[in-house]
Amino acid sequence: MKRILVVGGGLIGIRHVKAVQAHPRCALVGLADPDMTIAPDVPRFAAMDEVEDHVDGVIIATPTHLHSVHGSEAAAKGWHMLIEKPVAGTLEDARRLETALGQTNVRSLVGHHRRYHACVQHLKTVLAEGRIGQVVNAALLWCMRKPDAYFEGNWRTAGGSPVMINLVHDIDILRFCIGEIVATSALRGTATRGTDRIESGAVALAFDNGATGTISFADNAPSPWGFEAGTGENPNIGTTGQDMMWITGTKGAISFPSMTLWQGSDWGSPAVTLPLGKVDQDAAPLDAQLDHFIDVMDGAPPLIDVADATRTLGVALDIETQLAGNAPHRQTA
Repeated sequence: MKRILVVGGGLIGIRHVKAVQAHPRCALVGLADPDMTIAPDVPRFAAMDEVEDHVDGVIIATPTHLHSVHGSEAAAKGWHMLIEKPVAGTLEDARRLETALGQTNVRSLVGHHRRYHACVQHLKTVLAEGRIGQVVNAALLWCMRKPDAYFEGNWRTAGGSPVMINLVHDIDILRFCIGEIVATSALRGTATRGTDRIESGAVALAFDNGATGTISFADNAPSPWGFEAGTGENPNIGTTGQDMMWITGTKGAISFPSMTLWQGSDWGSPAVTLPLGKVDQDAAPLDAQLDHFIDVMDGAPPLIDVADATRTLGVALDIETQLAGNAPHRQTA
């Protein structure tokens, strides 16, 4: 029975609290957050330093810019950790945390929970088996209209770019399933909400295996295309069941998340669909991630540790930097 402390009482932190409470293999030590009015029905601490009980592992769900500080503090205490994504706010902070972990026997896992979706695991397996041959390119869409209230009276008004909030997940899936991303080129779209915040854009990608890809994104345009809408993973986002990623190879193609496989010979005859079969999701991704965290504490290799997550962060920051430095595209007469 692992004893787990949750640090950070935001929306995702409270979800972690409930997941730990419901899990048969762990017990909740409590919640650490300076706002003592949050979750008064569980043991409360204003900070990690107040915890005197035994702790095996900590789930860090604080704001991104605090991940490195809190992770380093937990490492000094000898607590294994699950850190929410992105792993840190800067590459320097991520590498500082990696160094702190390297000086201890503490094991880390990073909360890119989409790796625990059965359909994502299935996609990775199908590509690795060569069912569509050598991957040639990938096209990904993430387009939704976030409610105006999402940006009112908080840090998102100016700094809520969808790259670090949303696309970092998609970038991680591309890395996980296709390969390392070695180059990016980004174009910024016009803002429509009257601020200088990044709202939309397009990104070209190059993978180390020779494949290329594109991402088109917008948080100001309603559409049925996006990971959350396609998979139904987020109760706050309407489910459409529509595909949002298409991958082609030398022997065929596959669309995701429907996992529709297409194969053919040449353009003289139409490609045909072949049965691929669905895989069952035995546990919700957040619960599967907690299962894995418990195993990681016992020595299992992590699905994504701080070093791996730092590479995802590096790609996202590269894209963010390019978009921030680009003037938004303007329509010409």
